[in-house]
Formats: sequence, C-alpha cells, structure tokens
Amino acid sequence: MNHYLRQLGLSAIAVAVLSGCAATSAEQTSASASNAAVVSAPQLVAPPTVNQPLTLNQIMADPDWMGLAPFGAYWSDDGQSVLFARKKSASPIVDYYRLGVTGGEAQQLSLAQLHSASQQQGVLSADKQRKAYIYQNNLFVKDLRTGDIQQLTRQSDAIGGVRFLNNGDLAYWQANKVYQIHQASGMVDVLADLRFEKAPEGVQAPTSFLAKQQARLIKYVAQQHDNAKAREDYQQALQAADPTLAAEPFYLGEQDALQEVSVSPDGQYLFLVLQDKNYTGRSKTDIMPNYVTAEGHIDPVPVRARVAEDDVPAQRFVVIDLAKHAQKNVTIEGLTGYDEDVLASVKAENAKAEGKRYNSEKKPRNIRLIEDWGWTQSAIQWQADKPVLAVMLEATDNKDRWIATVDLQNGKFHTEHRLHDDAWINYDYNQFGWLPNSNQLYFLSEQTGYSQLYLQTLGGKAKALTQGNYVVSDITLSPDAKYIYYKANKDHPGKYNVYRVELATGKNEQLTQWTGTLDYVLNPTGDALLLTASQLTKPDELYLQPIGGELKQLTNYTSKAFADYAWQAPEIVEVPSSHGAGKVYARLYLPEGFDKSRADKYPAVIFNHGAGYLQEVHYGFSGYFREFMFNNLLAQQGYVVLDMDYRGSKGYGRDWRTAIYRNMGHPEVEDLLDGVNWMVQNTNIDAKRVGTYGGSYGGFLTFMSMFRAPDLFKAGAALRPVADWAHYNTGYTSNILNLPDDDAIAYNRSSPIEHAAGLKNHLLIMGGVVDNNVFFQDSVRLVQHLIELENPNFDMAYYPVESHGFRQPSSWLDEYRRIFRLFETEVKPQQ
Repeated sequence: MNHYLRQLGLSAIAVAVLSGCAATSAEQTSASASNAAVVSAPQLVAPPTVNQPLTLNQIMADPDWMGLAPFGAYWSDDGQSVLFARKKSASPIVDYYRLGVTGGEAQQLSLAQLHSASQQQGVLSADKQRKAYIYQNNLFVKDLRTGDIQQLTRQSDAIGGVRFLNNGDLAYWQANKVYQIHQASGMVDVLADLRFEKAPEGVQAPTSFLAKQQARLIKYVAQQHDNAKAREDYQQALQAADPTLAAEPFYLGEQDALQEVSVSPDGQYLFLVLQDKNYTGRSKTDIMPNYVTAEGHIDPVPVRARVAEDDVPAQRFVVIDLAKHAQKNVTIEGLTGYDEDVLASVKAENAKAEGKRYNSEKKPRNIRLIEDWGWTQSAIQWQADKPVLAVMLEATDNKDRWIATVDLQNGKFHTEHRLHDDAWINYDYNQFGWLPNSNQLYFLSEQTGYSQLYLQTLGGKAKALTQGNYVVSDITLSPDAKYIYYKANKDHPGKYNVYRVELATGKNEQLTQWTGTLDYVLNPTGDALLLTASQLTKPDELYLQPIGGELKQLTNYTSKAFADYAWQAPEIVEVPSSHGAGKVYARLYLPEGFDKSRADKYPAVIFNHGAGYLQEVHYGFSGYFREFMFNNLLAQQGYVVLDMDYRGSKGYGRDWRTAIYRNMGHPEVEDLLDGVNWMVQNTNIDAKRVGTYGGSYGGFLTFMSMFRAPDLFKAGAALRPVADWAHYNTGYTSNILNLPDDDAIAYNRSSPIEHAAGLKNHLLIMGGVVDNNVFFQDSVRLVQHLIELENPNFDMAYYPVESHGFRQPSSWLDEYRRIFRLFETEVKPQQ
C-alpha cells in the first residue's frame, strides 16, 4: 500500500497517516486553553509541538478508546444521587449507574435493580407523595416517602401513558382503551373503549316496501323484530341503572386511527388526536435494497415517502365527556388565520413561471399537533387541578404555530397565542406549560427574532420574561413554581449557561459560570443542578452545581489516552460577512509552527457540518468528534482548517435560521467564500489550494459549492450527501422549500443535481447503501447525471452495510483515507 500511495505523489508523512504507521513530524497540535478568546482581527499563535502525530487508524477506531462518556443523566427521586447511562465497552449494550452526590464511586445497577431504580420519566400525584411510571411496558407506583414500589401490571403490550387523577386514582391508556385504577379497591375500570368503526344502528323498524309487507303478513317476522327491540331496550335500561357495568364504547368511524389521547385531571374528559388510518409516511412504491444480509439474499427494505410524493394529512381532534357519554369534534375556526392563503405569493410566482395565473382564496388549512424535534413533553397540557386544556398546534404548511385553549363543552379552539413566520416555524423552542393554580401559560417564542421566554394570562397579551439577542431553551418550572430555569447563550453564541427568572419580580439570575456547552437537570427540591457539560477539548462529564454554591465534578470517564493528548483547541473567530449577514462564527485550526509571513503559503480545508440547523461553533466538545480529530490531523499535516457556522445554523436566532428559505445552498456558499477570503487575509493560505468536506447537509453544501462556485475549492468530498431535495423527507424539507408541487422554483434553485454542470474540480462522492435518511439513490442519480454530462472530475465510493450514521470503524477509516488522499493529491501540491 505504501508504494501505491507514494506513486500518487504523497509524502512519507502522508503515507504514514494513511497507513496508520507512526511517523516523526513537526506538524503537531496545540494544548491551547479551551476558553480561547474570540478574535475579529486575530493575533494568531502557532500551536506547540507534541511528540506523537495522529494517524487515521487511531482517530477512526472504535471511539470507546476515548472513554465511555455518561449520558441521559438525571436525579434520583430523593435527590441524594444521580443516575446515568454509559455504553458498555466493545458492545451495543448500555449499562446504568447510580452515583451519590456526596462522592464515592458510581455503582452499576444490576438488571434486577432497573425496574426499582428511580425513573427519569414519571408523573406525580397531586400531593407529590407518589410517582407513577412505566417500565418495560408495565405500570409501577412508588411511594416517595417510604420508597416502596408497587407493580400494577405484568404484561407485554405497550402502555401509552399514565396520569394521576385528582382523587388519587390512576388513569392509563393502552391501545384504544383508557383505564382507571381505583386506589381504594384496586379495581380496574374501563373509562373509555374507543372503537374505530361505525356505531351499530340497533334494531330498526322496517323501511322498504318488502320489509314492511313481510312484517305485516308474517307474524314470525314481526315477533322476531319485537323480541329484538325488547332485548335492546332492556340492555339500555340495565346499562343506565347498573353502575357496575362497563360504559358503552365510543364509536369514532372507520376512517381514522388514534394518534394520542389525554385524560383531564378530574377524569371527566378525554382529548383525542386522530389521523387517517391509511397514512403511514412510507413510500407506496419504493424500497431500499440491502445487499449484505444473513441469508445472502437481497432484502427489500421499506422506506419513507419522499417530500415530492408525501401527503401529510390534517388531524382530527375530539373531546369526549365521560360523565355524559358524549363526543364532539373540535372545530379549528377559533384558530386565528386558520384559513389564510399563506403561500399565495409563492404559488403566484411559480404559476407565473409556468405562464399561468394563481387566484388566491381562503380555505381551511391542515392543522396538526406540533412536533418539536427536541422535547419530551406533550403538545397537550392540562392545568394540574382542573379540566382546563391548552394545546400547541401547527399548520402543515409550516407557517403558523398556535397555543390554543379548548372549549370542552362546545368543541372549539380559542387562540391564546399565534406565532407566524413567512418562512417557517421552528421545530425547536416550543416548550410551554401552565403555572399551577393559575390561568397563566409560560412558553418559548421566536416572535422577536430570538427564542425568548414569555408569560401570558388567558385572554391577555404575552409578557416577556427574557429579552435580548440570544437564544433561550430548555425551560424548567421550579418545584415551588417561583422560578423558571432556562439555558441561554447570553454572553457569546457559543457559550451556554443556566439562568433563572423569578416570576414575582421578573429578576433574571445567572446560576452557572461555564465556558462551553451544557445541559442541566434541576433537582427535586430546586436547590441544585446536575450538569452534563463539555469544553473544547474535554468531552462530556457530569457536574454538580448547588444554587449559589461551588461547582463539583462528579465523573471522570474520559480515557487517559485521550485526556493526555495535546489536542489543538480551535480558536473561535469571527468572519465578517460581505453579504450583509454580520459575523459568521468559525473554529480555526492552525499548523504547528504557523508563520503568517512565510513565503510558502499554506493549503487549507473547510469542514461543513451536517444537519443544516445545528450549532458546531461553540466552546464545548464537538459532536463531530471524529472530524475534530481529523481537523487536528490536517493541521498536523500543514493545513489551515476552518469549521464554519454558515447561515442556516442553530444558535443565532430566527433571521440566521431562515436566511436559506427557498434558497438552500446559496447564502451558505457565500459564507464559505467569505471564509476562504478571511483565511487568505489572516492565515496566509493559498486561495487556489483549498479543499472542503462534509456529510449529510455538509455533503449537500460541498456539492453546491463545487457546482455553483467552481473555482472556490480545488477539491471536495461529499459524504452521504443530499443531491435532490425533492427526494428527501417531508418534515425537514417542506419547512425550508415548501412542497414541490407548490414551489418548484425553490427545489430547482436548491437541489445540487440541477447545478451539476458547473463541476470543474475534483469531487469525491461517498454514501452508505442502506442509508434510510439520505437515500443512496441520491448519489446514484447524480453520478448518472455527471456521466451524461461527460464530466470526468469525480469519483465515488459506496459502503454496503452503512446507513446514514456509519457504525463500522473500517468504514470510517476507508472513508477518511479517501478524503485525506484527495486533499494530499489535489489540494496540497504547489501550483
């Protein structure tokens, strides 16, 4: 292999990196501080030398070597310990641990202990003395005073949810039935039997001529009818008089299926969310072939529908009054703007492009419960002590979000808060809830351009509890309801801390002093925070932060091999936008011995993060840990590396997020161009020797930059890339580009396959064959298009057993060997 690599013109150092051999090199990493200062006109300092260079074999190995980081951490019910998970080494199995907050070693929980360990999810009784939870499809209740646990079911069928009723009984729902467990007797009562079929007609009097004649002439027929009617009347009378009988079923028709059910605190009402039973979200025609199977046959795997063929239906909302045994559909007319033609200008533009005219008209829009991609709460929220209901809804055109109360008597929505966006409503930052014993709602909203926290009395106006050009997320109401805790990046877009606001006074207070990123969980008594936190070169560990006290580290699971290595902490820099976007934040990696004035200019690489709406440039440890190490390796090999939060990235507010609306791959490429120019001015790079790489959205962006700005990058590697947005999913794509039938202009403008004729320099395309997120077909179609364009400037590598997120270290190694070889052969050589 070494001989082959040298034939490609690679240096001995590059050969060592690709083959995994040790090499002696001055190209090494920095041990600079993880809280490096932000610089706009940087005075860059070269990283110091370390003894051992990185190899691709090392950084693409099974990441267990880095340490088994804790995740999913939460408080025990008594607040005296924390529980968390860790992956078992060299295994797909997860182990669970308990660690006392006063110190000591974490104790691994045995399998027999898992059901009785404090559970992360659960519901409390009104007096907060009992906790109900579901574990392995079974229902348990824990007495929080004594710690005693009672198992209430032993079965294999999944339970959909559980809640305590005001009288202390438990309600839970399973399949299409809702049950009540009476705490006094233990009796299980069917509150509601939901039948998705037509209601039986009962005994009917004859209506046709022949039937009437038969009853008139044949006494037996008339007697049979009378007997049936008598039995029916008797059963109805018995049902009404005998309280020991189960209630009659509710019939909801044949067209729908149950999506969600919620029970009011007093047990009188059910709120149902129904949807067309035939809608699955899967393609009706396509499959994904899996070529590497246990039996040696090709497995035709079902796949999701493409946005171009999907038709997401509206949902139907039903209120059931159990006391009256009545059901009523909830009408959407009470939602402000429910019938607005919010896509009128878009449809008119597309119609004009086709030589047609669009006539706008009002009609009801498709409305559904909102789907927030980051929360664990429900979009259905009852007041804790009475049957007052608020729900969060969205339109399937993605332009509106409503918080609405429900008129349970009359089946109507009433708008409490409407958030409209001409681009799209964020699928994050949608937490909301009730303040206890009040008619006030708290919620997050991007109405000012940044996610902020609000309080609103029913029928009133929203009052801001936080204000500023920063992002508020992860809100938690304190146990005494005096504070709302939240996470925000107030001081810098890439630095996150925990704050709280006092509801009585509106006073905001910073509770942590962290330089990095973190997640938090408030303890049961509201006086301490459990943090999962990281810094630039330090992966996640657990910390205890007493309110007003000293921070204490609880875990240290990062391996010695990783912790002792002198990783280069990237500098967080500000790249001025030449397109009116302000500052584009980026991570910068410099070669060892960096000299801004040397005559021999440096080659450079830009990494494009995935997801689009994701924040990569922060002071925490990168979720792209392999790319962090690869960028270190590139810096060791003499490259300047820039890792940018291009427009569309998370953490910078609404305008940054929606800059790509109907125009994906255009503002981002402008930002990459500014990044290259910034490196030319500040890091002494050769603008003609710059490469780029990235996966998923980063692969898409590699395509767009190589196709639309063909001289910007000398080479690019597109990993699991989107080539045609019409083939991607509905939930993500329709937000940004609307639907193809409504907005073909946006899809043609934003899909790389439409711009492929612009390819000039060398492109490497790589994807997993069984990728059920970005279909491998995307790359196949693009390759065929490039073949038909007679463009020789591309190569392709495919990975038969890999889905979107690669799993096998051998696949990671092969992938990044090819990327590194591409840069060494196409970018690094002097012109």
